Amino acid sequence: MNNLLLTANAALPSYERKKLVSRIVHLGFGAFHRAHQAVYADILASEHGSDWGYTEVNLIGGEQLIADLKTQDNLFTVAEMSADAWKARVVGVVTRSLHVTSDGLEAILDALCEPQVAIVSLTITEKGYCHSPASGELLTNHPLIASDLQHPKQPKSALGVIVEALSRRRSAGLNAFTVMSCDNMPENGQVTRNVICAYAHYVDPGLANWIEKNVTFPSTMVDRIVPAVTSDTLSKIQKLTGVSDPAAVACEPFRQWVIEDNFVCGRPEWEKAGAELVSDVLPYEEMKLRMLNGSHSFLAYLGYLAGYEHINDCMADNEFKRAAYELMLREQAVTLKVTGVDLTRYADELIARYCNPALRHRTWQIAMDGSQKLPQRMLDSVQFLIDKKQPFNLLALGIAGWMRYVSGKDEHGKNIEVCDPIIQQLQSVVNSSETDAEMVTGLLSIKAIFGQKLPQNPLFINAVTKAFNELVANGSKETVRKYVSELA
Repeated sequence: MNNLLLTANAALPSYERKKLVSRIVHLGFGAFHRAHQAVYADILASEHGSDWGYTEVNLIGGEQLIADLKTQDNLFTVAEMSADAWKARVVGVVTRSLHVTSDGLEAILDALCEPQVAIVSLTITEKGYCHSPASGELLTNHPLIASDLQHPKQPKSALGVIVEALSRRRSAGLNAFTVMSCDNMPENGQVTRNVICAYAHYVDPGLANWIEKNVTFPSTMVDRIVPAVTSDTLSKIQKLTGVSDPAAVACEPFRQWVIEDNFVCGRPEWEKAGAELVSDVLPYEEMKLRMLNGSHSFLAYLGYLAGYEHINDCMADNEFKRAAYELMLREQAVTLKVTGVDLTRYADELIARYCNPALRHRTWQIAMDGSQKLPQRMLDSVQFLIDKKQPFNLLALGIAGWMRYVSGKDEHGKNIEVCDPIIQQLQSVVNSSETDAEMVTGLLSIKAIFGQKLPQNPLFINAVTKAFNELVANGSKETVRKYVSELA
C-alpha cells in the first residue's frame, strides 16, 4: 500500500482508520461524492469521533479510479479552490473499494449483505435510475433493466443490485437498510423508492412488499460545484500537497446538504458537520434545482454556443450574468414553495460562486444528459408560470438553447460532442428534420422529456420556436443581449 498521502501538505486524518466500520455502501464513486458526502464523513471522524466508514462501489465505469484508490490505501485528496488560495484535506473514511469488473458482482453483493450496513447511498446521475424524467416511471425497456429482469440474480444496474442485496438480506433474516439518493432530482427519495419497488414487483411481488414496509428512501439536496477533474487540476493539487494523487478532486469552498431524517438503522450525526436534517426536503430541492441547476443549464447551452468554455467566462459577459440572475429571480424563485430563505440573497450568492475564477467549470460538462435534466430544471417552472399566466421568456430561451446544442452543430458549423442517454433518438429527430420548425416540433414530441401537456400548449410552442429562430438568425450572444434588454 502507498501511504504517501499521509505525508501530504494537507489536513490529514486525525482518527484511527482501523476503527472505522463500513456502515455505508456507496454506489457511484465519482468526483461529486468524493468532494461532498465523503468530506462530511471525514469531518465527523476527525472532529467528532464518528466511526462511520464507507465501502465504495463502481458498477459502470471508473475502473482506473478504483484501482488507483486501492493502491493508496483508499485515501484521496479534496482541494477547495477559491480565488485567494487552495486548501487540501486527505480523506480517510473509505475502508474498502470495489469494482464489478475487477472484484466481481458477488464481492459487491457480499458487501451489501454485511449485517452492519445501515445505508446504501447513490450518486449515479439522473440516467442511472433508468426512469422517464417526465413521468418518473421505470423504463422496463432500458437495456440494463431488461437484462436484469431476465437475470435478476446477476444484475447490472444499480437498482437490480440493490434489490438482489435486499432479497438476500431478507432471506438471511437481516435488517433492511436505508437507500439514500444524493443525485440532482426533485424528490429523489421518492423517485428511488418508485423505481426500486417497481423493479422488485417484476422480480418478486413478495419481496417488493417487504421492501415497501422495511426500507426507507430519504430525499436529499446536495450542493457543491465540482468541475470535472483534468490533468491540470491534478498537477495543481500535487504542487499544493507535494504528493501525486490520481484520485484527487477539486471543488469550490461552499457545500450544503439537506437530508430528510428518515433512516431505518441509524445514521451518522451529519448535522455536526453542517448538514441540515429536516422533515421535508422538497422545497430545498426545488430551490436548488431551479435556481442553481436551471441557471447552470441555461448558461451551459447558451454559453457553449457563444464560445464560452467555462461558467466564469459566461460571468465575464455582463449580459449573460444578468440573464442568469434575472432567470433565477423572475422565472424560478416565483415558482418555489421554500420558506425562511432570502431568495435574492441566494441568487447573489450563486452569481458570486459562478464568478469564482479558480473553478473552471466547463459548459460542456454541465450540458451533458440534458434530456434527463430539463424537466426538473426548467419545464416544471414553465408549467407553473403558464398556469399563473406569467412570462417565461428566459426559460424558453434556455430550452431553445438546448435544442440548438443537441442539433450537434455550433454557430460556426463545428461539430458538438453531445453526450446524452437518448442521443440516438435526438439525432434521429435532427437528421430527419428538413427545417428548423420540424426539428423544434420533433424534439417537443419526445414525451420522456416534455410529457403530454406542454407540447400541446401554443404559448409554450410559440415561445420556444421564437427563441430558437432568434438563436439561428442572430447567434447566442446577440439573442441573450436582446432578451435581457426586453426585460421590463
